[in-house]
Amino acid sequence: MSGAPEHFAAIEADWRPGPVEAAEFVTAAPVRALAGLFDQPVPALGVGDPLPPLWHWLYMLDRPAQADLGEDGHPRDGGLFLPPLPDRRRMFGGGRLEFRAPIRVGDLLTRRSEVASVRARHGGSGWLLLVTVRHDYLVDGEIRTVEEQDLVYKQAGIAPVPEPAGEAVPAAPTEVPTAPWTFTLRPDPTLLFRFSALTYNAHRIHYDRDYARDVEGYPDLVVHGPLLALSLLELPRRCAPERAVAAFTFRSRAPLFASRDIEVTGVPEGDRAVFSAGLPGSAPGITASMTLR
Repeated sequence: MSGAPEHFAAIEADWRPGPVEAAEFVTAAPVRALAGLFDQPVPALGVGDPLPPLWHWLYMLDRPAQADLGEDGHPRDGGLFLPPLPDRRRMFGGGRLEFRAPIRVGDLLTRRSEVASVRARHGGSGWLLLVTVRHDYLVDGEIRTVEEQDLVYKQAGIAPVPEPAGEAVPAAPTEVPTAPWTFTLRPDPTLLFRFSALTYNAHRIHYDRDYARDVEGYPDLVVHGPLLALSLLELPRRCAPERAVAAFTFRSRAPLFASRDIEVTGVPEGDRAVFSAGLPGSAPGITASMTLR
């Protein structure tokens, strides 16, 4: 992008890591663990039972060696599709998913991943690097789920970015009318720590309050973007279990913090629904739209 700092421009122009493939058998234990984290009955899953949508995030986790981690808890030098941006800070921007067929317990799940786009842009808090990663999840050669994740990177010393602007992270509803589907998420430090452990997420903003406040400039521990996205999908799972989710688009809009009750709401309208999560009476921290079968 014209006018971008040299290192941002170089990454935008030249950084294209090759595709990566991983495979893992889908087991029941992580699903039971996440159900317990959401205070839901732990399912007695057996081989052939389907995963709830988005719960494939519990598998094929990046597990770098301890010596390879940087100050923030992310891999210091690269890792899985981490751009070579000096003193980078990472945020979860949003994503799009298409659920074509269920992923089931016992499946040998293959994930094929590649960087779909890299863009430098100037936002309200300075230069950002927007990276979109595409994942195809396959069983026996058949694509079951297609996912694109939008990740936002900035450099240390810049104030936290509340919302990555621009078309690289597609718009989702900003207002949700009175919601028939709702529940309250209570992200205390224990819940955030358990989710970090379950997803092998070592980013210190989620469990080290001093680091989150004194180094990255947040007022408190930050609620994981993936946890918020999963909380949105709790609504159809709890309120319309007979419906299947066909597609899901979500966007992170502002950080949400520990020890504050988060209101998760959804409004179904036929085969579509809109969702949000945030503090009661405040602008949402995440919004989404969904297509149901």
